[in-house]
Amino acid sequence: MWKSDGKQESGSRDRCAALAGPRSRRRRTLIAAGALTALLGGCATSRSGDSAGLAQGVVWQPDAEHLDPRGDWQRLGASDLLVQWTAVDGIAYLPGMEASGSTGSSGSGADTLGGLKTARRLPDWTRIANEPWARSVIVGLAGRFDETSARAQAAQLIEQSRRLVEVRPPVRVAGYYFPVEVDPTWKDAASLGPLLDRLPRPLWISVYDNSNIGGEALAEWLDGWLPRDVGVFFQDGCGVYTRGPAAAREYADALAARLGARRVRIIAEAFRPAVGGTFRSASAAELAPQLLAYRGHRVYLFDGPHYVSARLVQELLAIDWPRS
Repeated sequence: MWKSDGKQESGSRDRCAALAGPRSRRRRTLIAAGALTALLGGCATSRSGDSAGLAQGVVWQPDAEHLDPRGDWQRLGASDLLVQWTAVDGIAYLPGMEASGSTGSSGSGADTLGGLKTARRLPDWTRIANEPWARSVIVGLAGRFDETSARAQAAQLIEQSRRLVEVRPPVRVAGYYFPVEVDPTWKDAASLGPLLDRLPRPLWISVYDNSNIGGEALAEWLDGWLPRDVGVFFQDGCGVYTRGPAAAREYADALAARLGARRVRIIAEAFRPAVGGTFRSASAAELAPQLLAYRGHRVYLFDGPHYVSARLVQELLAIDWPRS
């Protein structure tokens, strides 16, 4: 996924360099609006706001500036929360890390076993657990902002993740997510398979494909090394125009056919490129075709606190959606 503070993760610049689609903001807006009209106009529609099941979950990527997620994503149908990680670059957003193991003699609070240090400010996990969009939570474990570093240090991140499991947040844990993302260009991805066996189940990872090898080829590649009891979140690629919603749906269908429907969920990227290499929220006209195309799959919005505002939720609810 993408670093949500408006800048790209290291390695993501290569993804943006291969964008497939219109670059002009005006052209993007017109095409998105036209696509939405075509999708909605040709179908019998129900009353405005009949959007049950548009999204089943929302993603939250914690960082120092986003530790208090608030939103009304349940109005779109979301009841699941996927936390991108509970520790990133050695900083843990869970209480009790030092109490769960030995600490360094310097008194810095750094865990000498896992290399983790508790952040000075922590999320209000109790409040989050009571939110209607967090009735069940998939807890992200240890990751890094830089993708290349994360992959190179996967074994260390697995060990840090094992420590995080010991101090799970006070939420209804529905599973765990290991946030080292995979794609077919990672030549050593298969080495991740045995490492994942050290983490508890249910367990999920995420996958993207900016090379556009196709859904069936991606599914075959994953099936060749991923443990059979690990699920995948497929990043749809619409946020950087790698593909459109219809093509993303084909990927998801191919993954579900090969891996099993219960092992596949879709990340709907709710952002778009902005000036200066940053990102902005997708408009309702841009995001709606994604949500419509993915019906029948479990869909998670990336990410809620950064990109899916109350205004965007309201604009989505104002659309006359086709009947299921």
